[in-house]
Amino acid sequence: MNDYVKRFSLEGKRAMVTGASKGIGSEIAALLAEAGAAVAIVGRERAGLAQTAARVTAAGRDCLTIAADLGTVDGPRRAAAAALERFGTVDILVNNAGIARIASLLGTTLADWEETQAVNLRAPLLLAQALAPGMIRQRRGKIIHLSSQAGVVAIDGHGSYAASKGGLNMLTKVMACEWGPHNIQCNAVCPTVILTPLGAQVWGDPAKGGPMLAKIPLRRFGQPIEVADLVLFLASPASDLITGETLLIDGGYTAV
Repeated sequence: MNDYVKRFSLEGKRAMVTGASKGIGSEIAALLAEAGAAVAIVGRERAGLAQTAARVTAAGRDCLTIAADLGTVDGPRRAAAAALERFGTVDILVNNAGIARIASLLGTTLADWEETQAVNLRAPLLLAQALAPGMIRQRRGKIIHLSSQAGVVAIDGHGSYAASKGGLNMLTKVMACEWGPHNIQCNAVCPTVILTPLGAQVWGDPAKGGPMLAKIPLRRFGQPIEVADLVLFLASPASDLITGETLLIDGGYTAV
Protein backbone atom coordinates (compact mmCIF):
# COMPACT_ATOMS: atom_id res chain seq x y z
CA MET A 1 0.00 0.00 0.00
CA ASN A 2 1.37 3.42 -0.95
CA ASP A 3 2.29 5.70 1.98
CA TYR A 4 -0.38 8.29 1.13
CA VAL A 5 -3.04 5.59 1.11
CA LYS A 6 -1.90 4.39 4.53
CA ARG A 7 -2.18 7.92 5.90
CA PHE A 8 -5.88 7.97 4.98
CA SER A 9 -6.61 4.36 5.94
CA LEU A 10 -8.87 3.45 8.86
CA GLU A 11 -8.02 -0.24 8.69
CA GLY A 12 -8.65 -1.89 12.06
CA LYS A 13 -10.35 1.19 13.54
CA ARG A 14 -13.78 1.26 15.20
CA ALA A 15 -16.05 4.24 14.62
CA MET A 16 -19.39 5.52 15.87
CA VAL A 17 -21.53 7.79 13.68
CA THR A 18 -24.71 9.37 15.04
CA GLY A 19 -27.60 10.53 12.89
CA ALA A 20 -26.60 7.77 10.48
CA SER A 21 -30.03 6.78 9.19
CA LYS A 22 -29.91 9.23 6.27
CA GLY A 23 -28.17 12.12 4.58
CA ILE A 24 -24.72 13.19 5.68
CA GLY A 25 -24.53 10.61 8.48
CA SER A 26 -25.22 7.71 6.13
CA GLU A 27 -22.59 9.01 3.71
CA ILE A 28 -20.03 9.34 6.50
CA ALA A 29 -20.68 5.85 7.84
CA ALA A 30 -20.35 4.29 4.38
CA LEU A 31 -17.13 6.18 3.60
CA LEU A 32 -15.49 5.30 6.92
CA ALA A 33 -16.32 1.65 6.23
CA GLU A 34 -14.82 1.89 2.74
CA ALA A 35 -11.66 3.28 4.39
CA GLY A 36 -11.46 0.21 6.63
CA ALA A 37 -13.38 0.96 9.84
CA ALA A 38 -15.99 -1.11 11.63
CA VAL A 39 -18.90 1.23 12.31
CA ALA A 40 -21.57 1.60 14.98
CA ILE A 41 -24.43 3.61 13.49
CA VAL A 42 -26.91 5.45 15.70
CA GLY A 43 -30.30 6.92 14.83
CA ARG A 44 -34.03 6.83 15.43
CA GLU A 45 -35.27 5.61 12.05
CA ARG A 46 -34.80 1.84 11.90
CA ALA A 47 -35.53 1.59 8.18
CA GLY A 48 -32.89 4.21 7.40
CA LEU A 49 -30.39 2.55 9.72
CA ALA A 50 -30.93 -0.73 7.90
CA GLN A 51 -30.11 0.94 4.59
CA THR A 52 -26.93 2.47 6.01
CA ALA A 53 -25.97 -0.86 7.59
CA ALA A 54 -26.25 -2.48 4.17
CA ARG A 55 -23.79 0.08 2.78
CA VAL A 56 -21.32 -0.61 5.60
CA THR A 57 -21.50 -4.37 5.28
CA ALA A 58 -21.22 -4.10 1.49
CA ALA A 59 -17.79 -2.61 2.13
CA GLY A 60 -16.93 -5.77 4.07
CA ARG A 61 -16.99 -4.14 7.50
CA ASP A 62 -18.69 -4.99 10.76
CA CYS A 63 -21.72 -2.81 11.49
CA LEU A 64 -23.56 -2.38 14.78
CA THR A 65 -26.99 -0.76 14.49
CA ILE A 66 -28.16 1.20 17.54
CA ALA A 67 -31.63 2.72 17.71
CA ALA A 68 -31.54 5.55 20.24
CA ASP A 69 -33.12 8.92 20.96
CA LEU A 70 -30.21 11.31 21.49
CA GLY A 71 -32.55 13.98 22.80
CA THR A 72 -32.75 12.08 26.09
CA VAL A 73 -30.03 11.72 28.71
CA ASP A 74 -30.22 7.93 28.60
CA GLY A 75 -30.07 7.63 24.79
CA PRO A 76 -26.44 8.68 24.24
CA ARG A 77 -25.26 6.70 27.26
CA ARG A 78 -27.01 3.54 26.09
CA ALA A 79 -25.61 3.99 22.58
CA ALA A 80 -22.07 4.36 23.88
CA ALA A 81 -22.45 1.34 26.16
CA ALA A 82 -23.66 -0.80 23.25
CA ALA A 83 -20.71 0.22 21.08
CA LEU A 84 -18.23 -0.47 23.86
CA GLU A 85 -19.77 -3.87 24.52
CA ARG A 86 -19.41 -4.80 20.84
CA PHE A 87 -16.07 -3.20 19.98
CA GLY A 88 -14.29 -2.90 23.33
CA THR A 89 -13.31 0.65 22.50
CA VAL A 90 -14.22 3.28 19.93
CA ASP A 91 -11.38 5.02 18.07
CA ILE A 92 -13.47 7.55 16.12
CA LEU A 93 -16.58 9.37 17.33
CA VAL A 94 -18.54 11.37 14.75
CA ASN A 95 -21.29 13.43 16.38
CA ASN A 96 -23.40 14.07 13.30
CA ALA A 97 -26.96 13.95 14.69
CA GLY A 98 -28.64 17.32 14.82
CA ILE A 99 -31.97 19.10 14.57
CA ALA A 100 -33.02 22.61 13.55
CA ARG A 101 -36.13 24.44 14.69
CA ILE A 102 -36.28 27.54 12.52
CA ALA A 103 -38.03 30.49 14.17
CA SER A 104 -37.42 34.09 15.10
CA LEU A 105 -36.06 34.68 18.59
CA LEU A 106 -39.42 36.01 19.74
CA GLY A 107 -41.13 33.00 18.19
CA THR A 108 -38.77 30.41 19.68
CA THR A 109 -40.51 28.23 22.22
CA LEU A 110 -38.80 26.89 25.33
CA ALA A 111 -39.55 23.33 24.20
CA ASP A 112 -37.82 23.87 20.84
CA TRP A 113 -34.86 25.57 22.50
CA GLU A 114 -34.33 22.77 25.01
CA GLU A 115 -34.75 20.00 22.43
CA THR A 116 -32.21 21.67 20.13
CA GLN A 117 -29.63 22.03 22.89
CA ALA A 118 -30.23 18.45 24.04
CA VAL A 119 -29.62 16.86 20.64
CA ASN A 120 -27.04 19.24 19.19
CA LEU A 121 -24.95 20.02 22.28
CA ARG A 122 -25.69 17.76 25.24
CA ALA A 123 -25.63 14.47 23.32
CA PRO A 124 -22.12 15.08 21.89
CA LEU A 125 -20.86 15.78 25.40
CA LEU A 126 -22.45 12.65 26.87
CA LEU A 127 -21.11 10.45 24.09
CA ALA A 128 -17.63 11.91 24.40
CA GLN A 129 -17.69 11.48 28.18
CA ALA A 130 -18.53 7.82 27.70
CA LEU A 131 -16.01 7.07 24.95
CA ALA A 132 -13.04 9.33 25.75
CA PRO A 133 -11.81 7.23 28.72
CA GLY A 134 -11.10 4.33 26.35
CA MET A 135 -9.32 6.68 23.96
CA ILE A 136 -7.24 8.00 26.85
CA ARG A 137 -6.24 4.49 27.90
CA GLN A 138 -5.06 3.59 24.41
CA ARG A 139 -3.55 7.06 23.85
CA ARG A 140 -5.30 7.75 20.57
CA GLY A 141 -8.69 8.89 19.37
CA LYS A 142 -10.59 11.15 17.02
CA ILE A 143 -13.70 13.15 17.94
CA ILE A 144 -15.41 14.98 15.09
CA HIS A 145 -18.45 17.18 15.58
CA LEU A 146 -20.76 18.16 12.73
CA SER A 147 -21.42 21.81 13.42
CA SER A 148 -22.57 24.49 10.98
CA GLN A 149 -21.68 27.81 9.42
CA ALA A 150 -24.55 29.05 11.63
CA GLY A 151 -22.28 28.37 14.59
CA VAL A 152 -19.81 30.92 13.22
CA VAL A 153 -21.96 33.67 11.65
CA ALA A 154 -25.48 34.81 12.47
CA ILE A 155 -28.38 33.70 10.27
CA ASP A 156 -31.92 35.00 10.76
CA GLY A 157 -34.31 32.50 12.26
CA HIS A 158 -31.57 30.21 13.56
CA GLY A 159 -31.28 31.42 17.16
CA SER A 160 -31.58 28.11 19.00
CA TYR A 161 -29.69 26.23 16.29
CA ALA A 162 -26.87 28.78 16.12
CA ALA A 163 -26.53 28.81 19.90
CA SER A 164 -26.21 25.03 19.96
CA LYS A 165 -23.64 24.96 17.17
CA GLY A 166 -21.65 27.87 18.57
CA GLY A 167 -21.58 26.04 21.88
CA LEU A 168 -20.49 22.87 20.09
CA ASN A 169 -17.59 24.74 18.49
CA MET A 170 -16.35 25.92 21.89
CA LEU A 171 -16.91 22.48 23.41
CA THR A 172 -14.68 21.14 20.63
CA LYS A 173 -11.89 23.50 21.66
CA VAL A 174 -12.13 22.57 25.33
CA MET A 175 -12.04 18.87 24.44
CA ALA A 176 -8.95 19.54 22.34
CA CYS A 177 -7.27 21.31 25.26
CA GLU A 178 -8.12 18.68 27.88
CA TRP A 179 -7.60 15.56 25.80
CA GLY A 180 -4.82 16.67 23.48
CA PRO A 181 -2.13 15.48 25.94
CA HIS A 182 -3.61 11.99 25.52
CA ASN A 183 -3.16 12.14 21.71
CA ILE A 184 -6.87 12.70 21.02
CA GLN A 185 -7.76 15.09 18.22
CA CYS A 186 -11.10 16.96 18.46
CA ASN A 187 -12.40 19.06 15.58
CA ALA A 188 -15.67 20.53 14.27
CA VAL A 189 -16.87 20.61 10.67
CA CYS A 190 -19.06 23.59 9.75
CA PRO A 191 -20.94 23.11 6.46
CA THR A 192 -23.14 25.44 4.48
CA VAL A 193 -26.38 24.11 2.97
CA ILE A 194 -25.84 20.48 1.95
CA LEU A 195 -28.10 18.93 -0.66
CA THR A 196 -29.32 15.89 1.15
CA PRO A 197 -32.82 14.84 -0.01
CA LEU A 198 -34.26 17.09 2.70
CA GLY A 199 -31.85 19.90 1.86
CA ALA A 200 -32.80 19.72 -1.82
CA GLN A 201 -36.46 19.82 -0.87
CA VAL A 202 -36.03 22.89 1.32
CA TRP A 203 -33.50 24.84 -0.73
CA GLY A 204 -34.28 23.65 -4.24
CA ASP A 205 -36.92 26.33 -4.74
CA PRO A 206 -35.09 29.24 -6.45
CA ALA A 207 -37.15 31.72 -4.42
CA LYS A 208 -35.59 30.33 -1.23
CA GLY A 209 -32.28 28.99 -2.45
CA GLY A 210 -31.38 31.89 -4.73
CA PRO A 211 -30.67 34.51 -2.03
CA MET A 212 -28.47 32.01 -0.12
CA LEU A 213 -26.59 30.99 -3.27
CA ALA A 214 -25.91 34.65 -3.99
CA LYS A 215 -23.98 34.84 -0.70
CA ILE A 216 -21.76 31.87 -1.57
CA PRO A 217 -18.79 32.81 -3.79
CA LEU A 218 -18.74 29.35 -5.42
CA ARG A 219 -22.46 29.81 -6.23
CA ARG A 220 -23.43 26.29 -5.26
CA PHE A 221 -24.47 24.23 -2.27
CA GLY A 222 -22.56 21.21 -1.01
CA GLN A 223 -23.02 17.48 -1.51
CA PRO A 224 -23.02 14.95 1.37
CA ILE A 225 -19.90 13.21 0.04
CA GLU A 226 -17.95 16.48 0.28
CA VAL A 227 -18.64 16.64 4.01
CA ALA A 228 -17.88 12.93 4.38
CA ASP A 229 -14.52 13.41 2.64
CA LEU A 230 -13.51 16.05 5.19
CA VAL A 231 -14.64 13.81 8.06
CA LEU A 232 -12.54 10.96 6.65
CA PHE A 233 -9.50 13.24 6.59
CA LEU A 234 -10.08 14.27 10.21
CA ALA A 235 -10.60 10.63 11.23
CA SER A 236 -7.42 9.45 9.54
CA PRO A 237 -3.75 9.63 10.58
CA ALA A 238 -3.26 12.30 7.90
CA SER A 239 -4.77 14.89 10.29
CA ASP A 240 -2.93 13.94 13.47
CA LEU A 241 -1.56 17.48 14.01
CA ILE A 242 -4.96 19.15 13.60
CA THR A 243 -7.05 19.65 16.73
CA GLY A 244 -9.30 22.29 18.25
CA GLU A 245 -10.33 23.59 14.82
CA THR A 246 -13.67 24.60 13.34
CA LEU A 247 -13.27 23.79 9.67
CA LEU A 248 -15.71 25.62 7.40
CA ILE A 249 -16.90 23.83 4.27
CA ASP A 250 -19.11 26.61 2.99
CA GLY A 251 -18.06 27.60 -0.52
CA GLY A 252 -16.69 30.87 0.84
CA TYR A 253 -19.91 31.99 2.58
CA THR A 254 -18.06 33.23 5.66
CA ALA A 255 -15.23 34.79 3.64
CA VAL A 256 -17.31 37.75 2.50
